Amino acid sequence: MARRAQFPKRPVDPDVRYNSVLVGVFINQIMRSGKKSTARSVIYDAMEIMEQRAHKNPLELVEQAVNNVKPVIEVKPRRVGGATYQVPVEVPPDRRVALAMRWLLKASDSRTGKSMAEKLAVELLDAANGQGAAMKKREDTHRMAEANRAFAHYRW
Repeated sequence: MARRAQFPKRPVDPDVRYNSVLVGVFINQIMRSGKKSTARSVIYDAMEIMEQRAHKNPLELVEQAVNNVKPVIEVKPRRVGGATYQVPVEVPPDRRVALAMRWLLKASDSRTGKSMAEKLAVELLDAANGQGAAMKKREDTHRMAEANRAFAHYRW
């Protein structure tokens, strides 16, 4: 039985320019110390860079990047009889998006480049094309789950 009650999810306001909830969540993820206007300018600058380089709608590119990076399966540690097994479990839909955004932002932050907007734009373009560090993280997660498939019967 669960130790505590489920906390209801707060609705996220869509962003001002694209009226997209996904971009609104991205802005909240990138925000540090409550500086929402700075986070907003980073995201919008990155989307402008993406539009100039790819000549496509940047909102569609962001959605494509997040969909490509979303993991389907991950491993969770389960303790059974003194041993800890890495058990593959399916990822819930909300967590898929959260992990994808976290991986995209971490990968873009670790890139070498001039500004965060440029690094984020390049990482999102790479992810939309099925490459980049965030895609590698997803593949590693799937590979680990596949390697531990023998412990799937410990799922509960």
